[in-house]
Amino acid sequence: MTSKLKIGIVGATGYTGVELLRLLAKHPHAEVTAITSRGEAGVHIADYFPSLRGVYDLTFQDPEQAQLNQCDVVFFATPHGVAMRDAPALLEQGVRVIDLSADFRIQDVPTWEKWYGLPFTAQAALQEAVYGLCELNRAQIQQARLVANPGCYPTCVSLPLIPLLQQQALLPNMPIIADCKSGVSGAGRKAVVGTLLCEAGDNFKAYGVAGHRHLPEIKQTIQSLQHEVAQQFIFVPHLTPMIRGMHATTYVHLKDGVQPHDLLQQYYANSLFVDVMPMGSTPETRSVRGANVCRIAVQRAPEYTGNVWILLSVQDNLVKGAAGQAVQNMNIMFDLPETAGLDNVALLP
Repeated sequence: MTSKLKIGIVGATGYTGVELLRLLAKHPHAEVTAITSRGEAGVHIADYFPSLRGVYDLTFQDPEQAQLNQCDVVFFATPHGVAMRDAPALLEQGVRVIDLSADFRIQDVPTWEKWYGLPFTAQAALQEAVYGLCELNRAQIQQARLVANPGCYPTCVSLPLIPLLQQQALLPNMPIIADCKSGVSGAGRKAVVGTLLCEAGDNFKAYGVAGHRHLPEIKQTIQSLQHEVAQQFIFVPHLTPMIRGMHATTYVHLKDGVQPHDLLQQYYANSLFVDVMPMGSTPETRSVRGANVCRIAVQRAPEYTGNVWILLSVQDNLVKGAAGQAVQNMNIMFDLPETAGLDNVALLP
């Protein structure tokens, strides 16, 4: 590709929006040409995000004034409901869309409406939407006009499960338990009491125990690969007092003779952004901070008579769990090097 892709970002004032801007700033084949925000229209990007001073010379525009139809691809980093309203018109004008909200992740409309509390109005677009879990649907993503970028928890939980599910390795009628933790940035940039420093700092709590919106999304992936085990899935998220980072500990009952570490190594042997660590490892969230990588480790449950295994996975919820995976999807869609804009090393300490 000789000319750079023209990129638009709708809703660029949130954490995923600024993370997209950070990653795309060094992308050799992309140029951000339009950023939108109804509330911040007319504000220069450096006045809103000082970290981007000298990096971009852009001003937030109202979406109707931003000429998004001149872009090659538009990212929606918006609350649910916005992309399903605005993306179809862009698709009709030949613009590809990557949606970081939940609007096109769930294929069953009644299920989506139950969990998100809105009438779904973009059935035609939903029919062509590809679920953008890169390591599962790469071939479909290459041909897609509309990609539904997965949620952060679904990415962190699904990646260690996919090789096992594809081999039908899980025992039916036995629970799959995902015990997950996320940094506070996963709640977004809106002002909510529970994510204030004095509320979230020096504290740890479960939330969404009675039901979380990512539950049906993860179950959809499980159902598509080993359908008889999807109803045995249990998911409990927790809020941890850190800004970035996500850790999933998933407990699985496997069929006799299955060696999960071998299956994961084989499946991800050529994956650029999944690191299967040596047996017995315990991945740390700080090892992926700022990087588009998911690190996975496997351990057998000690002193347990059954074939129970513990899958440990970590990622940066804003990168591999959101903006980084969105850029990875863009690279696949436009036949670019998959690492373009994503080759930065994790930040430590």
